[in-house]
Amino acid sequence: MHARIRSLALAALALSAVTTTACKKKPVLAPPPAPVVKPFNQDSANAAEAAKRAAAEAAAKAAADKAAAEAAARYAAAVAAAKASFATPVYFDYDKAEIRDDQKAALEAKLPIFQANADMRIRIAGNTDNRGSDEYNMVLGQKRAAEVKRYLVARGIDAGRIDVVSFGEERPAVAADTEDAWGKNRRDEFEIIAGANPFKLPGK
Repeated sequence: MHARIRSLALAALALSAVTTTACKKKPVLAPPPAPVVKPFNQDSANAAEAAKRAAAEAAAKAAADKAAAEAAARYAAAVAAAKASFATPVYFDYDKAEIRDDQKAALEAKLPIFQANADMRIRIAGNTDNRGSDEYNMVLGQKRAAEVKRYLVARGIDAGRIDVVSFGEERPAVAADTEDAWGKNRRDEFEIIAGANPFKLPGK
């Protein structure tokens, strides 16, 4: 009897285990989330395009401004160089008013500037070293200025555009009693007194 009961109990347990196993199901995996597609926003696209265009225009303007500034700087430097060339003195030998051969190139360089600035008027100032009397040096300075004026007029410059004056020994370039100082003091100087504002470069 006991053996029968034990057999029935074991059979019940086996049936329960089979039933429990059969009732268990495999877990169902969730599907992956679908990708989120953002709707097209025309306003955002227009704003991005406008920002891109504005950045390109700003870069182009900056480049143009830089190029204009560089061109203006080059032109200003060229004007300064031309004015310096025009102001280059002409030097003379002791007690002489004749133009030295080695000084003629400095005079020739002034001609294109005269021609580019048709209304320009200048003053040529003759100077001497401090040897000789004041009266003699005033006359010598005048002769030096007049000689250079004749040279320029002979090359087509209107005489009415050139004034001459003498300072004699009153305005030394170098205040010393040496051969070098005397040589630098024996000179004609050139000053633009009217008609070159704005100053025009030759060939421009």
